[in-house]
Amino acid sequence: MIAQEKDSIKTNPPPKEVVIDSTVVIREPIDALAPAKAAFYSAILPGLGQAYNKKYWKIPIVLGAIGTGVYFYTTNNKEYNRYRDAYKSRLAGFKNDEFYFDAQGNPLTNPRVTTEGLERGQEFYRRNKDLSILITVGLYALNIIDANVDAHLMQYNIDENLSLAPHFHLNEIDGKGQTGLTLNFKF
Repeated sequence: MIAQEKDSIKTNPPPKEVVIDSTVVIREPIDALAPAKAAFYSAILPGLGQAYNKKYWKIPIVLGAIGTGVYFYTTNNKEYNRYRDAYKSRLAGFKNDEFYFDAQGNPLTNPRVTTEGLERGQEFYRRNKDLSILITVGLYALNIIDANVDAHLMQYNIDENLSLAPHFHLNEIDGKGQTGLTLNFKF
């Protein structure tokens, strides 16, 4: 008898039926956890929440944005390390850093970049590196927010009974056009 009671309990409520002009419209039940799932999937792997929402065209945009942020971070980090290593070498009294040589590898009497220039280069690339990581984290968060909001918007009732449409009306008296929005709500 206990097994029969468990079988009779349904986890999903039956879809609601709405009668309009003697036609029956069946709507799917709303999954309240869908936005949370989409956000969780996007947090695990960027773009996975967009795939869960079946917005496949957004995946290359998400991956491209985050990949671009990672690219700029690694490039700025590499340049920062170049300038920092040369600066440390100069402070130790060596004149063998890469800025003391020309493009062919011949030593120069005066360096291409001064010690003050190395300091400015370090500051510049450190600032850009920090900015790149902040922008990348922001894009990652935006990816999660987009998946969540998109999943919420997919649950809204959008049918012909409720519509908001632009309209254009030509005034026959003075020949001027009038634009506006029309809200249609049918019971």
